[in-house]
Amino acid sequence: MKIDNLTLAFGNKIVLKDIDIEIKSWEFVFFIGHSGSGKTSLIRSLIGDLKPMRGDIVLDNGAFLYKNLSDEILLKYRRQIGVIFQDYKLMDSKKVYENVAFAMEVCWYKDQYVKKRVPEALKQVGLLIKKDKFVCELSWGEKQRVSIARALVHNPSVIIGDEPTGNLDPTTANEILDILIDLNKEGKTIIIATHDKNIVDKLKKRVILFKDKQIMSDEKRGMYIE
Repeated sequence: MKIDNLTLAFGNKIVLKDIDIEIKSWEFVFFIGHSGSGKTSLIRSLIGDLKPMRGDIVLDNGAFLYKNLSDEILLKYRRQIGVIFQDYKLMDSKKVYENVAFAMEVCWYKDQYVKKRVPEALKQVGLLIKKDKFVCELSWGEKQRVSIARALVHNPSVIIGDEPTGNLDPTTANEILDILIDLNKEGKTIIIATHDKNIVDKLKKRVILFKDKQIMSDEKRGMYIE
């Protein structure tokens, strides 16, 4: 994936300008920076939710995401990525199994494949035993595990997280981090926007700092800096 000369704006307000980043398969990358530095906006663009003012997202096959964007292209692209949010974006009125299955149903997977993949994804995050629990009965850490299972259910090549440990205590955050590390070892590309100094400093992975609408630093084995 390549972020090619990307400029993002809301109306006339530019939040990121002329951003160039290449993220290779199997990389583990942190986006850091103060609130308002553009991290979340970039994440939104990476998941097909915020069209750039200029530039584009170049996919691994060389295709441009936004240049000729259609519903069909977006659906196909979103099957290749898994997304984890800080606030989980789960449906409290539905059970764990139903929440994960819904992510496949909206992408028109066949019922037989849904029944196969959902238990596999829940087992991968250690929550198969709670598949019939309502989301409202879960702890925050368990909710985030459901969110990860939902992100995994497509078997995507890229996992993108926006503050996935933001609502969690340090112990639970480390448990979520361990899952992400294992996914990376299995070959998933991991991209995480975060304010969590502890997890960034613990891993010493690639760290990209955003400030003043630009990339201020890009370190292969970076630490959290302000």
